[in-house]
Amino acid sequence: MTVVNSAEAILSPEAAIAALSGDDNQIRYYAAWWLGKHQVQAGCAALCDALFDERYRIPSGGYPLRRQAARALGQLKNSQAVPALIAALSCDADLRLREAAIAALATIGDQRAVTPLLHLLQSSHEQPYEALIEALATLQVWSARPQVELFVNHSSERVQCAAARYMYLLTQEPQYIERIVKNLNHDNMYLRWAAVFDLGAVGHEQAVQAILTAQVPNSLKLLNLKRILEALLNTYPSPKETSKLVFQAIDDLLIQL
Repeated sequence: MTVVNSAEAILSPEAAIAALSGDDNQIRYYAAWWLGKHQVQAGCAALCDALFDERYRIPSGGYPLRRQAARALGQLKNSQAVPALIAALSCDADLRLREAAIAALATIGDQRAVTPLLHLLQSSHEQPYEALIEALATLQVWSARPQVELFVNHSSERVQCAAARYMYLLTQEPQYIERIVKNLNHDNMYLRWAAVFDLGAVGHEQAVQAILTAQVPNSLKLLNLKRILEALLNTYPSPKETSKLVFQAIDDLLIQL
């Protein structure tokens, strides 16, 4: 019997869409990734269907294909996926699926997601709070301030950073940047990385300086400086000194690569 690997099976958008309804879970997962990676808008409906697929379930109870379909829909940024992603938020059996759906809704940026996300924040059940608070910040849902402010002292450092990021974007108070910067020296590498991404969403001069001195790979520094620069260039009037600083920092890092 000839074994066909995922890469060999998916060579076109049509093949990827067809593979999502096939029997091989590995190929189906790869097809969802492929459609998102290549931003195949024609695959939106098939990915929405995959959000509710019950066939691929791991022993711990999670749904890998459904998670990947949510991530892919976030990459498509297609507002037609919003109703399906909102429906996927009700999956209590897989917290990581809910997390992926929340992140996708934030990326798409459709205001229809606001009310369902607020309901999750107010729920008494466990939630992926980091992704949820980041989504509310991205969607500029500032009415959630009373609830989000409580998470600045959460037991999870990553949730603390997400809450500090939300609060800084709302208030512009530097104390919240300092809460994020504190994690740049954390022993946990992944917390340092998460803090750099939070700073990349803030776009303040202090954030730029903190990113440059952070103990993270230069590739992550470049990625987040690029995010800051894009935000600055979309601001009118753009802060010239900060933009100049970011351009210089990017040039210096590129020389080091």
